[in-house]
Amino acid sequence: MTDGGGLRASVWAATLDRPVVVRPPLTQERADIAIIGGGYTGLWAAYYLAGRDPALDIVVIEQETAGFGASGRNGGWCVGELAAGIDALAAVSDRARALRLVRSMFETVDEVGRVCVAEGIDCGFAKGGTVRVARNDAQLARQRKEVEHHHAAGLSDDDLRVLDRTEAHQRLAATDVVGGVFFAHTAALHPAQLVHGLAGAVERRGVTIAEGTTATRIAPGTVDTDHGRLRAPTIVRATEGYTASLDGETRTLAPLYSLMIATEPLPDDVWGKIGLHQRETFADDRHLVIYGQRTADGRIAFGGRGAPYGYGSRVDPAIETSSRRHDLIEATLREMLPALAHARITHRWGGVLGVPRDWFPSITFDRSTGLAHAGGYVGEGVAAANLAGRTLADLIVGVDSELTELPWVGHRSRRWEPEPLRWLGINGALRVMSSADRMESRTGRPARRADLLWRVLR
Repeated sequence: MTDGGGLRASVWAATLDRPVVVRPPLTQERADIAIIGGGYTGLWAAYYLAGRDPALDIVVIEQETAGFGASGRNGGWCVGELAAGIDALAAVSDRARALRLVRSMFETVDEVGRVCVAEGIDCGFAKGGTVRVARNDAQLARQRKEVEHHHAAGLSDDDLRVLDRTEAHQRLAATDVVGGVFFAHTAALHPAQLVHGLAGAVERRGVTIAEGTTATRIAPGTVDTDHGRLRAPTIVRATEGYTASLDGETRTLAPLYSLMIATEPLPDDVWGKIGLHQRETFADDRHLVIYGQRTADGRIAFGGRGAPYGYGSRVDPAIETSSRRHDLIEATLREMLPALAHARITHRWGGVLGVPRDWFPSITFDRSTGLAHAGGYVGEGVAAANLAGRTLADLIVGVDSELTELPWVGHRSRRWEPEPLRWLGINGALRVMSSADRMESRTGRPARRADLLWRVLR
């Protein structure tokens, strides 16, 4: 019951409240700061840099239009967490600094909401938290262990708490619910409205956004593009899933696809059967991630991972709108929420996210070369990019702050393996996780192979 008319654009692009602004390409030859990438990271960095020093001449270079990539297509989870958990953060610093970063991410969700109000960005921001239901005993056991572990590290029920079967089902009336967890620090939002609103706010602060401009090479002091060379003493790489297109960066971040679908707006009686009355974002605890939200206009936007990695970090736009994985995502949604049995699917889309080899996002700035970067969010960048942008601003203008001491600052992930090892490893891992989910659904017993896989990957 898919409406083919929606297959060429995401639901976010189709429901923007105004036409997308198309800006001219690069014309200037010099700037104080050049930022490569017009998504969340680049725009948040520009926003806070211009706020720190309005005299700075800042240019954001974007190959397509601002928000073209994952920033305008994602699931709309402004979630206060990072792919690198508290143990990984503590391993490169200490437990106290790791906890400060965790809490900084919690606060960042509110900072995004604050800026939306201050700048008049109407992106349907609703801080309803996340409900993750457990739908078999293996998922339930993981959740209980997770909550116990995080409470021991210093978090409380105000951050993350166990749900019994009744409350979990009340929040999300999915099939086979045996329990769940509730994470308080998440807001649902319209990601394209946010990124386009942010681009406008950046321009009001005096920043130039040069669109239709492809950066091909970054070196100290220079950015080479298809519209000439831009010289700048400070250059920020904020290219996330498209990083492999830059000269010398093929093995820096692996571009992995996440694919999504959206329903038509649902009537009140269907919502009465589903729940999500606080606009909670939702998922279950399978290994191959799924994620969804109740949109401000009453749809379900729902996505999942698992599309094959392209050899040589290839990005294939055909996957984004026509994929067997979309069929599986639709089947998963209808199986999970039987109230959607007759709901029409109006949009299918997707995009790539940037994955570092150790699943650990990072921020760097080398004052001697003027080169900076932030990214590697593994699909959790809506909030993380804001914190990264604030941190980059402090680093670049030379402000010592609590942000510049957080343990993801200065972290350097090792590079991905060369091909064909990268292709074999990533796609093999996707198959193992899918197989583990099927086994756990069938038996209710934890799939040890998936736990072993994560230890090997990281």
